[in-house]
Amino acid sequence: MKIATFNINGVKARITALTDWLTESQPDVALLQEIKSVDENFPRELFEDMGYNVETHGQKGFNGVAILSKYPLEDVIRGLPGGEGTGRDGADDAEARYIEATVVGDRAVRISGLYLPNGNPAPGPKFDYKLRWMDRLRARAADLLAAEEPALLAGDYNVIPQEEDAARPDAWREDALFRPESRAAFRRIVNLGFTEAFRARTPGPGHFTFWDYQAGAWNRNDGIRIDHFLLTPQCADLMRDCWIESEVRGREKPSDHVPVWVDLAV
Repeated sequence: MKIATFNINGVKARITALTDWLTESQPDVALLQEIKSVDENFPRELFEDMGYNVETHGQKGFNGVAILSKYPLEDVIRGLPGGEGTGRDGADDAEARYIEATVVGDRAVRISGLYLPNGNPAPGPKFDYKLRWMDRLRARAADLLAAEEPALLAGDYNVIPQEEDAARPDAWREDALFRPESRAAFRRIVNLGFTEAFRARTPGPGHFTFWDYQAGAWNRNDGIRIDHFLLTPQCADLMRDCWIESEVRGREKPSDHVPVWVDLAV
């Protein structure tokens, strides 16, 4: 089972780029972020005609996540559990950033697609919200680990884990994506017992998933790595490979992110 996470940066603005990519790369499951569409306006029929089951958690103009799957989807959760002031139910969160479902192939895999808050400007209320959201994500991640089943958390984490994950780390020192608090919160999730899939396969600098539209960042390879797969031990045992499809950034009207893939023996 080949699973890709892709911050598409607007499904309507990027519809041709997205459908071309799906046709060429043929993911079995695609986790999309920043769809920027309410559920009823998401072009689900287009993707259903391509053979995908579609589940969305959308929001007008901002945020929004979706799962496209060639396999059946069951037990869908929309909204990160633990929403502020809502007990364990995050469905009424103002920001649509999390979707979770079981993909039923030869072996079931629990898949979480997430778009973690950016947090800028930092320090400030948006950064505080980011850290609270990461605490909630850690709680959900612990629950997934406790189930002792194949599961993964994938998407745009808006976290640069280490200096080698930025072409110019000094330029990001005070940014919410690279501040020590964000990186520590990310490590707290990984250290629960997850495998960070890309780094389990590929060490060293120079591997990025985001290049800003400004200042020729793509042409200068001035990128950062902020899109990640975290796998439970049962899921990591199934991993065949993980890679970044960086060439997608050089296509016409691209997203500023590129797909990241994991291949599972499922």
